[in-house]
Amino acid sequence: MAKLTREEKYRFYEASVQNPEADIEFINKEYNKIYNRNPVSLREDFCGTGMLACMWVKQSENHRAYGIDLDLEPITYGIDHHYFELSHKEQSQMRYIRGNVLDNYDFKTEVLVAFNFSYYLFKDRNLLVQYFKNARKHLSKDGLFLIDLFGGLETRQALEEKKKFKTHTYIWDCEKYNPLTSDVFYSIHFIDHKKKKTYKRVFEYDWRMWDAKELLDVLKDAGFSHSQIYWEGVDKDGYGNGKFKVSNKAENCESWVTYIVSKP
Repeated sequence: MAKLTREEKYRFYEASVQNPEADIEFINKEYNKIYNRNPVSLREDFCGTGMLACMWVKQSENHRAYGIDLDLEPITYGIDHHYFELSHKEQSQMRYIRGNVLDNYDFKTEVLVAFNFSYYLFKDRNLLVQYFKNARKHLSKDGLFLIDLFGGLETRQALEEKKKFKTHTYIWDCEKYNPLTSDVFYSIHFIDHKKKKTYKRVFEYDWRMWDAKELLDVLKDAGFSHSQIYWEGVDKDGYGNGKFKVSNKAENCESWVTYIVSKP
C-alpha cells in the first residue's frame, strides 16, 4: 500500500491541525495577565516537529525553547523544516531533546505546554498524576503549565470529520470508543488532491478521553495551586471565534477544543 513521504505527512498534518501563532498569542496574553510581564522560556512536551518551540524563539534574542519527544521521525522533519529556517542566533536558543517527558532534566522554564492532546496517551490516572507532577517540578516559581483538551457529543462515537484544504483533505476518524474505560481509537487520513489518492491511518491514536473535571482533579493532586478552564467564544454563526475566557459553565455542544492553565 502506498504511503506518504515523511515530508508530505507532516506538511499535511501541520497545515491541518496546528496554529502555533494563536497558541503563542494565548500563552503571552495569559502569562502577562497573571505575572504582569512576558515569558521568555518555554518547554514543549510531545513536541513532534517542534514547530511551536521554533516559532517561540523568533520573538526575541532572549527567548529560548526546548522541544521534547520520543519519536525521532517528527524531530528530524522539524530540524529540516523549522530549525534550519531559524537564524544562527535563533538556533542557539532552541534545543530539541529526544527523550521521555517523565524523565528529569537540568533546566526549568516559565512556560511548559502539552498540546495536541498528546498526554491522552497516559490512560492510567496515577501515571497522569506522575507526568503532571514532573511538569510542575520543571517549572520556575513564576511558571504556567498549559494543556489543551477536547470533547463533545461527537468525540465518543464512530464518526469521520473532513476538512478540505488547497492541497489535501484532512479526515479525523473516531473509529471506536469504550464507554466503560473511556478508551478511544482515532486515526487521521489524508486525500492528496494532486495525486488523487487516499492515505489511510497516516497517524493513529490509542487514547483515554479525559474529561475537564477529571483533569482539574488530577492537576490538583499533582500539586498545582490553581487551575482554570478557558472556554472558546462563538461568532454570530455559532462557530468558535478563537477567543478564550475563563469559564466554569459551557454548552454541551457536538465538539469543542479548549485550554486548561495551571500555576505551580
